Amino acid sequence: MSVLIKNGRIITAVEDFHSDIFIQDETVTTIGKNLDMPADEIIDAKGRYVIPGGVDPHTHFDMPFGGTVTVDNFASGTRAAAHGGTTTMIDFAIQTMGESPLKGLETWHQKAAGNTAVDYAFHMILTDMEGERMKDMRSLIDEGITSFKLFMAYPGVLYMNDGMIYRTMREAGEFGALICMHAENGIVIDEIIKEAIEAGKTEPKWHGLTRPTQMEAEAVHRTIAISELANVPIYIVHLTCSDALEEVKQARANGLPVHAETCPQYLLLDHSYLEQDGFEGAKYVMSPPLREKWNQEELWRGLQMGHLQAVATDHCSFRFHDQKTLGKDVFTKIPNGAPGVENRLSLIFNGGVVEDRISLNKFVDITSTAAAKIFGLYPKKGTIAVGSDADIVIFDPERRETISVNNPHMHHLKADYNAFEGFEVTGISETVLSRGRVIVRKGEFVGEQGHGQFVKRNLFTA
Repeated sequence: MSVLIKNGRIITAVEDFHSDIFIQDETVTTIGKNLDMPADEIIDAKGRYVIPGGVDPHTHFDMPFGGTVTVDNFASGTRAAAHGGTTTMIDFAIQTMGESPLKGLETWHQKAAGNTAVDYAFHMILTDMEGERMKDMRSLIDEGITSFKLFMAYPGVLYMNDGMIYRTMREAGEFGALICMHAENGIVIDEIIKEAIEAGKTEPKWHGLTRPTQMEAEAVHRTIAISELANVPIYIVHLTCSDALEEVKQARANGLPVHAETCPQYLLLDHSYLEQDGFEGAKYVMSPPLREKWNQEELWRGLQMGHLQAVATDHCSFRFHDQKTLGKDVFTKIPNGAPGVENRLSLIFNGGVVEDRISLNKFVDITSTAAAKIFGLYPKKGTIAVGSDADIVIFDPERRETISVNNPHMHHLKADYNAFEGFEVTGISETVLSRGRVIVRKGEFVGEQGHGQFVKRNLFTA
């Protein structure tokens, strides 16, 4: 199979030029002007941007949580991602407490294999690394799982105490792996929650009000301090606020290998969404929670200046009418999370490039290249270069759409609501190639379930 992309404006994290691209089978083989080569398919990209397929380093498909399971599985989630221009995801496999993480990896392989529309990799959530289980990290690395997520939140479920965090970090550092951290002080937050419930404060908005920014910033500070002692690089997931960003900025200024992501919801939504009448705010219950609006510009500035490296989605979708309503009587029972994997590129292009907050190169960097580099996928993924996988998006920078669960061009998820309902965006992924095969053509999915392959990742390099 060969494809020739003509007349496009190629944009990577560092380049911006007009050229043609020739693809043979799964890889880019030639980049040059006025290419005249026989091809099975010719795509005219005149007036379009040609960018690397998006890399989303933070999704939760088919994940048990809060007495239910996320509604989007690897089939529906990756198909929706393809529509939005994301061609590689890194999902989170989970170690069940008391069991080997290798068993958790096997479970997630079974969930994903033969079901994905785009390529995928895994992080491993570690919950219980006592005794001999610590040795399993080496086996996971051999399987291409080179990053491990730990939780300072959710006591009794995913929480890991500081002593085990230090031991796990130290072991990961010796292997050259990367630690991802959900940084919230879950112990203190649980006390604040108890006080709120005793006072009869049970509405969805109290999910956010019981998880203050100080408890995120403190946990980020503690993560950095422990990681420095353990000599391990770290990646803070879903950073939400200025307080926490200041901790990352200081650590990076001191030369520490600290990286962080934020998400579209923290850049574009705020706490007022939790305060909607009735139970509507439950749609926006996520952890960490939405913050006061003024934090948004601080996060955009963090992306612009390189203090934050990537924009992930933390896609964790539940239906509103029969899953979120599990918490209709008290906010603690509302499943945490929101959908987002499909609309990431359009939201960040509109909010970043169209609204003049970031450059085109930075847009590509934070939605694709940086994550590929940090998580050992580059240059196979995350760029357009000779020898790289032909994961390419033909992006229309002028097309406008309104994001809505009722817009068939913008919502292909199983979730029965869209967190960005009513958002008007300029910039749409028009045609999407995954490893040289067109899987979305002018907005229509033409790929195959099972096309996606598991990608083993390399170890972190500074």
